[in-house]
Amino acid sequence: MYELNQKAGALKPYDPIAGQYEVRLDANESFLPLPEEVVLDAQTALAELPFNRYPDPTAGEACAAFAAHYGVPVEQVVAGNGSDELITVIFSTFLEKGDAFATIEPDFSMYAFNGFLQEARHVAIPKNEDYTLDIDKTIQVCREENVKLLIFSNPCNPTSLVCPREEVARLIRSVDALVILDEAYMDFSDQSLLVQAEEFDNLILLRTCSKAFGMAAIRLGFAVARPELAEVLRAAKSPYNVNALSQKIGALALGQELAIKAALKDILASRDELYAGLEKLGQAYPGRFTLLPSATNFCTMLMPDKQEFFEYLKSKSIVIRLTGGVVRITCGTWEENARFLSAAEDYLKGADA
Repeated sequence: MYELNQKAGALKPYDPIAGQYEVRLDANESFLPLPEEVVLDAQTALAELPFNRYPDPTAGEACAAFAAHYGVPVEQVVAGNGSDELITVIFSTFLEKGDAFATIEPDFSMYAFNGFLQEARHVAIPKNEDYTLDIDKTIQVCREENVKLLIFSNPCNPTSLVCPREEVARLIRSVDALVILDEAYMDFSDQSLLVQAEEFDNLILLRTCSKAFGMAAIRLGFAVARPELAEVLRAAKSPYNVNALSQKIGALALGQELAIKAALKDILASRDELYAGLEKLGQAYPGRFTLLPSATNFCTMLMPDKQEFFEYLKSKSIVIRLTGGVVRITCGTWEENARFLSAAEDYLKGADA
């Protein structure tokens, strides 16, 4: 009888929250739909797509639109079926069995998962007590442990904190490892190294269309690196990894500069509204939780009774996310934010009674 090997037997699926809830503030998606002009253009393009043909293996139109939007050379850009696919390709290409890879914890859980699949050695570097990055310690550990690949998010998911670009650049220049800088949330901050990516021979930078652009459904992400690294990714990925519809919609949306700016403004206004509401609750119920600064589209709380809080909100048909030992709340519509804050106050009030 066939038996699973130890690696396969240990696998568990990623655990997004399943079920129907009236308010979903758990997945860091945009609460805004695609702009109407993009939807209309996509409908027109749909009728013209040659569905009997494979998509462009280079995703040339989408990569060109991304390059134009961010002001980077198109030869440095590689498209993926979401940045998740690009992370998988990077781990399988640049790591060999037994190599050391490092994460800076807490961080996105899928980094460690990909290292496990590659049978690489995981070096978990803890963040400071305030959840900021300890750059000097990270450099030291990478050198001592002969780390081949260092991966971390900036701004960080799930802490919502951003590390200054100067410090990140110092880290990249100070290690021999390949550094994977995941800037999935950098559209909400101003500390990007995107336009400086070509200055580093050991950097692959990741971006996504799932957060600020409201295109989580089409699974489109990008890697940016010096041409020699970008070419390795093109060789390692699946030949037709991004479907034609995602390529077209991504290119159309990335070309809508005014709509992108308007959406980003609305998302940041929602985040600030949510943050201000949580600050007010923190003042009304001192000592119940700690609110971290936010450079993302979500807010992060440190809370000893986080599981009870989570379950209470679920009972009110509101879901948030518990991950990395913290409470993460995605900003939503005005009504969603208001309903969450009202339920959170009810919980805090009842727990104090």
